Amino acid sequence: MAQSGEPKPATAARIYDYHLGGIHNFPADREAGDTVAKLFPLVPALARNNRAFLRRAVQYLAASGVRQFLDVGSGIPTVGNVHEVARAIVPDARVIYVDLDPVAVSESLEILDGDSRATAVRADLRDPDSILTHPQVRRMINFREPVGVLLIAVLHFVPDDEAAVDAVSRLCAPFVPGSHLAISHASGDGMVEPKTDDLAVAKDLYSRNTTTPFHLRSRPQVERFFAGLELVEPGVVWLPEWRPAPDDPTDFTAQPSLSAGLAGVGRIR
Repeated sequence: MAQSGEPKPATAARIYDYHLGGIHNFPADREAGDTVAKLFPLVPALARNNRAFLRRAVQYLAASGVRQFLDVGSGIPTVGNVHEVARAIVPDARVIYVDLDPVAVSESLEILDGDSRATAVRADLRDPDSILTHPQVRRMINFREPVGVLLIAVLHFVPDDEAAVDAVSRLCAPFVPGSHLAISHASGDGMVEPKTDDLAVAKDLYSRNTTTPFHLRSRPQVERFFAGLELVEPGVVWLPEWRPAPDDPTDFTAQPSLSAGLAGVGRIR
């Protein structure tokens, strides 16, 4: 990606794209990503496993009859994006990508140019009304039919626990039974004790070098996001454990907790 004007600060969306091997990132994103990866060499593998969960979750939802998707905190839809995965099962699937980063939204709109059933909008998960009342969302999403709400690797950027739970509840409130919520979330539950100092350093570096610091949560904290929903088997588990597929990455097969990510899908009743 060509860079123009003032240097762009690093963002979570573009760091994630960098770790996935994408091209939609700037020098600051690569520098921040490399800095964290020096402390945690498995970070690119974590990104791949997270993207693999997204693929499996979307496939599950599409096979369950969901034909419209709201991907909040989507970043840039490059490698293994939602609309391509969904349309392999539901050819007329509609997808709205939502992100707070204006550059991610701009890049997404360029990628989606000419696609009448997919678009990107700028809105903030912390303000669900900014998503639910957005003109593009109201135009493309039929609120009388099931929706797949995707919160993939985004809630750990909402550090306040109560605000995060409230945002998820308000975001899902308008959707009819048969809609689903899919979440993946960074967690330190599986980390061995000697790594906690490195984790603190990594969090500090991330906070200082990006506009989106992160906050780890435990399994019970992640399960709170599914309150009132019917958890799909196998519940909230480590990323590689949620309905694994033959073509998944194998980085953490022997020890799933090293994926440092919890994942789950819930059905709105």
